[in-house]
Amino acid sequence: MNEKKPSGLFRAVKALVRAVYPKITVEGLENLPAGEAVLVGNHAQIHGPISAELYLGDDRWTWCAGQMMHLKEVPTYAYQDFWSKKPGYIRWFFKIVSYLIAPLSQCVFNNAHTIPVYKDKRIFETFQDSLDKLKEGGSVIIFPEEYTEHNNIVHNFQQGFVALAKRYYRETGMEVSFVPLYVCPALKKLVIGKPIRYDSAAKMADEQKRICDYLMNEISEMAYQQ
Repeated sequence: MNEKKPSGLFRAVKALVRAVYPKITVEGLENLPAGEAVLVGNHAQIHGPISAELYLGDDRWTWCAGQMMHLKEVPTYAYQDFWSKKPGYIRWFFKIVSYLIAPLSQCVFNNAHTIPVYKDKRIFETFQDSLDKLKEGGSVIIFPEEYTEHNNIVHNFQQGFVALAKRYYRETGMEVSFVPLYVCPALKKLVIGKPIRYDSAAKMADEQKRICDYLMNEISEMAYQQ
């Protein structure tokens, strides 16, 4: 794959994070399909993306909020997503922090192995970028949890990402696999489960439910086994 060389600042930040972040053990690598795949995991707050960047290799690309890649969009998004539910008396502080982190956020997310995700018409760019990575033999990592709980392990998944498989099949004639990924910072582990393959003959709505239910249940089962 043709990649731009990351900036010196990003390399320094990544080295610092690697030095201070707990060492993570990756289990279940034998479950990864050969070649392209879509890994889908629980977000575990910031631990999912950090673990993916540090321990899942350079041929894997993580979906991230596109707003965190644009200097002017970081403050509003970061405050709303991370700190808007803080007690009222302290919110002013986090509003300041949201502006202070903007330059660093822009640097990190534009240099890491990321694919920007948007909730407007730019979502087509997200899918095309993801398809390009898959067709080059790479993998895409997605943390699609929403706010409602599925159980005490994982929140319900937003299902739109499954449409990536339909577009991939349309362009390549191949049915991509989705792989459950359990992020467990308490045990310092990433656990990779057995994949489920997209069925091109099934209806999209049925596939979205089938695949998401499988992934959520597998992640939950892996957690219970730990």
